[in-house]
Amino acid sequence: MKHLLIVYHSKSGKNQMMAEAIYEGCCDPLIDAVEVRFKQAGQADATDLLWADGLILGTPENFGYMSGALKDFFDRTYYEVEGQVDGKPFGIFVGSGTDGQGALMSIRRICNGYKFKEVQDPIVIIGELTAEARANCREFGMAIAAGIEAGIF
Repeated sequence: MKHLLIVYHSKSGKNQMMAEAIYEGCCDPLIDAVEVRFKQAGQADATDLLWADGLILGTPENFGYMSGALKDFFDRTYYEVEGQVDGKPFGIFVGSGTDGQGALMSIRRICNGYKFKEVQDPIVIIGELTAEARANCREFGMAIAAGIEAGIF
């Protein structure tokens, strides 16, 4: 059994809905050898990172940066897992009112320090979460989970 960790932050509810759609994709019946942990950033810790074979990180864009809660997750886990998570595959999702690029760039910069490997193009949803965007989130989760299950990543 492989392990996939979803860590996200949501204040308005949009990122929660995105995370739930991604979770649904990860838990698709076609994927039967991946266990998924679904945690808000404030609840996730170094133990979760060490458990995971891959991860999905989500945040709103706040002032052109990731949320403070996701940054806090990184701050609380980096030294505890340093050198033990190199090469873990990851994906990013961002809910934004503008372009989401500041949050995306900040997450990538920190994940580079962890030596994670980005394996999927990010999902950046600007504005409202439409049915089509929700479906894209579901496919995103399914693709990452399937890649981890198959050992592609």
